Amino acid sequence: MITALPLRDYRDAVALDEPFHPLRPPAPARHLDGLTGLALRLLGEDPRVGRPTLPRGPAERRLLLRSLLTVREPAPVAPDLQAVLDAVLGGEREQSASSDVGGLAAPIAVWRGDITLLRADAIVNAANDALLGCFQPMHQCVDNAIHAAAGPRLREDCHRIMAAQAAPEPTGVAKITRGYHLPARFVLHTVGPIVRGTVKPAHEQALADAYRSCLDLAAEVGTIRTLAFCAISTGIFGFPKQPAAHIAVEVVRDWLAAHPGRLDRVVFTTFSGDDDTAYRKALR
Repeated sequence: MITALPLRDYRDAVALDEPFHPLRPPAPARHLDGLTGLALRLLGEDPRVGRPTLPRGPAERRLLLRSLLTVREPAPVAPDLQAVLDAVLGGEREQSASSDVGGLAAPIAVWRGDITLLRADAIVNAANDALLGCFQPMHQCVDNAIHAAAGPRLREDCHRIMAAQAAPEPTGVAKITRGYHLPARFVLHTVGPIVRGTVKPAHEQALADAYRSCLDLAAEVGTIRTLAFCAISTGIFGFPKQPAAHIAVEVVRDWLAAHPGRLDRVVFTTFSGDDDTAYRKALR
C-alpha cells in the first residue's frame, strides 16, 4: 500500500510559506504580444522543447506558448526566460476579469466560472496520480487550465513532491503547492476516483476522502481561510455529477460543523450548467 507524503516532509522543499516574488512585474497589455514572441524564441532554445515555428497572429502565438509549456517536462526554467514568462503570465492575470470569493455567500457558496480566475486563499485541482499536470496541449481539463495559468514553477513543485514520495499519488489524499500566477495563493492537488460504469461504495468513499483530505490539508496552513473546489472526478474520471455533488456538499457541511470557525468560506466552483444545477440542488 502506498503511503502518502505528509505536508511536513515537503513543506520546505516547495517553499510553501514564502511569498511568491516574480522576476519581472506584470506586463501591460500593449507589451504582452511582444513578450510572448520573445518567450517563444527563448523557449526554442530549451532542449526539452525544440525550436517551434512562430505563428503570425497574437492569439496563435499565445496558444503555442501554452502548448509548449504544457508538454515541457518539469525542470527549472532559465532565469531570462522565467522573467519573460513572469511578465506575460502576470500581465494576463492582471487583464483577466477575476472574481473575489469575499462577495459570495458564507459559509458555503456555488460559483459558476473559471476557477483560475477566482481569488480565494486556495483552490483545488483535480489531478492524476502522476500529479504533474496534463501534458496534452490545450486539453480542456481543469488540471491543464490551472497549470497553464500558474506557470511552470507549479509543475516543478509537484515534481519535487513526487520525487520525495517516490510513488504515484494515492486516490483520496491531497498535496499543496503555491499558486504562483493564479489569483489564489495556494493550490491543493487531489486524485479522485475513476468510475467506469456503476458507481460503487468504494468510489463514493474515495470521493469523500478526496474532499475531506483537501479540507484537512487546508486547515494545516494557517493563512488559508477560503477554499474553492472544482468538481472532483466528474469530468473525464466519469463520476456522475449529481451523486458527486451530494457527496461533496455532505462532506463539507460535516467538516465545517466539526471545525467551527476554521474556514470562512468554502466555494463549489462549477463550469458547466449541469455542474451548477447539481451543486445548487445538493445544497437545497
